[in-house]
Amino acid sequence: MITSEITDLWGIYNTRQHLDPADLTKAIENQARSGDLDYRTRLLIHDSLDALKDYWGEERLSAWLARSRVRKRLEDIQHEVFNDDTGFPSLRGRVMDVTRPETIKAFLRELGMHIRRPLKVSVGGSIACILTGYLSRKTEDIDVVNEVPAELRCQHELLRELHERYDLKLGHFQSHYLPSGWEQRVHSQAPFGDLQVFLVDVYDVFLSKLTSIREKDKDDLVRLAPQLDKGILTEKLKRTMQSTFASEELKKRAESNWYILFGEALPS
Repeated sequence: MITSEITDLWGIYNTRQHLDPADLTKAIENQARSGDLDYRTRLLIHDSLDALKDYWGEERLSAWLARSRVRKRLEDIQHEVFNDDTGFPSLRGRVMDVTRPETIKAFLRELGMHIRRPLKVSVGGSIACILTGYLSRKTEDIDVVNEVPAELRCQHELLRELHERYDLKLGHFQSHYLPSGWEQRVHSQAPFGDLQVFLVDVYDVFLSKLTSIREKDKDDLVRLAPQLDKGILTEKLKRTMQSTFASEELKKRAESNWYILFGEALPS
């Protein structure tokens, strides 16, 4: 399952860590037009509209509602009184402009225009999952495996301009955090000029995050787990993570995260 294909309101609420206003408004309208408006669905629409008002401001929300073809239905739900006090409180913190694949590709195309010879880089982390549709969230970091090539990292003015324009920046992480043999499973992207980008496989990204204590990595694990085949994941973990688990600390992190995700001991 790829989250970018999900357009219904309950679907994006349940699968996306961050909710882009453009996707959320489309999903709200789709839900309203569908006529499937039971109590909990109306409450979800109501709280989604409140979250948009917090993020956009009342004036922009009103302007959007005025253009909507289901304005009357949405305004009725907006003013409805609900007896359920809990609602969906997490919505307010999840509505934000996400990093879109098109933005990442534009960054890479412009970057590729400023190199004088063919370069190859492998990219992992959340960017690899966003470009393949498994994650939809905000990030600033394009994480290159091992190091950013010198020809790129020395162009400080260009990288500053690109950061300002796209809200993205180049970073790096060491390959020893990835499962063994990861480089044989990367996925080639269409060239960005003279820049050739290979994406770390989503299963390898998942397993690399399994040993993390960072909250954003744990959030990504929760979003990725339902989309991956657990059997394949287990087989890859047993076959490719033994060198990583030589570190007792990293193995304990993986055991904890696996238990949280699946409610069982880490496969051995």
